[in-house]
Amino acid sequence: MTNPISFQPVPVGVVGASGYSGEELLRVLSVHPNVRVVCVTSRQHEGRLVADVLPQFARGPLAPLRFSSSSAELIAMSGARFAFLALPHGLASEFAEPLIKAGVRVIDLSADFRLRSAAAYQEFYESAHPAPHLLREAVYGMPEIYREPIRLAHLVASPGCYPTSIILPLHPLLKAGLLQTDSIVASSISGVSGAGRKAETTLLFAECNESLRAYGLPRHRHLSEIEQELSLAAGKSLHISFAPHLAPVTRGIVSTIHANLVSGTSDADVGRVLNVAYESEYFVRLRPGSFPDTKHVVKTNFCDISFRTDTRTGRVVLCSAIDNLGKGAGLQAVQSFNLMAGLPETCGLEFF
Repeated sequence: MTNPISFQPVPVGVVGASGYSGEELLRVLSVHPNVRVVCVTSRQHEGRLVADVLPQFARGPLAPLRFSSSSAELIAMSGARFAFLALPHGLASEFAEPLIKAGVRVIDLSADFRLRSAAAYQEFYESAHPAPHLLREAVYGMPEIYREPIRLAHLVASPGCYPTSIILPLHPLLKAGLLQTDSIVASSISGVSGAGRKAETTLLFAECNESLRAYGLPRHRHLSEIEQELSLAAGKSLHISFAPHLAPVTRGIVSTIHANLVSGTSDADVGRVLNVAYESEYFVRLRPGSFPDTKHVVKTNFCDISFRTDTRTGRVVLCSAIDNLGKGAGLQAVQSFNLMAGLPETCGLEFF
């Protein structure tokens, strides 16, 4: 899709720009044809040149920028019209409210605004929600499902990586009533970068290399938003079993999902519903005849999906692959930004 040259660069800020998601945002925004990064913040690296902390940006538009303090007032004063919040959960709320009041539109990559219920947030994140009144106006940032609300939103809650890989395959099938809602089991394998840039023994190379392990059982935090969105698709409350695993790779997620088909549902029915849902979606690629592979989606905004029906058991097996830092974080956030800014949805993302 050709990017129109008539658009003026949109000034944006990135809060928490030195983490993995923030770095991924900078990678894309630095070459986005209609973006000018005017502010990058990091409490740890305040005052340092971006190029000193992240040498890959030593040439180009980010080279002269310095990390500033993480202050909502300074971000607003920078002239940013949009702010990406690449922060741990619990911190984004400090910035979202004052930025919105200052007229800055916010795209939050944390979990702070993904859930519609403050009670659910407290249950899964074990603390009271810091700004429950904002939950009503936050839009879940999955463009394939909420495209029109995202265009108008002042606060977008960009989905988690595991939820993206699970919701996209299941949403159209649940909406069409093809699945038994009490039968869904999802198993996902993620690269180590999903845990963020932090020093933790269990994430050291020697601990992860040549090893696979499950974690976060039986109630990984992402389960809350997965069940929220799948319940909305099905039109009734549902619960699923979800088992995340850590793989000795840097990035990428593969999810394998099993569900019982409603009686009388055929392989052709499943294929038809997925095709109708995604045939015009640029960033969702159906892969009939093959299984998705992380090497085909890493450093991109694509979600690859395939399925097989098992007539012996009456179940369907859905497989998906995404980049946890791409479609699962920074690039999907840019996809939402494009919609909010009135740009073509693929702008700056065609080759990522």
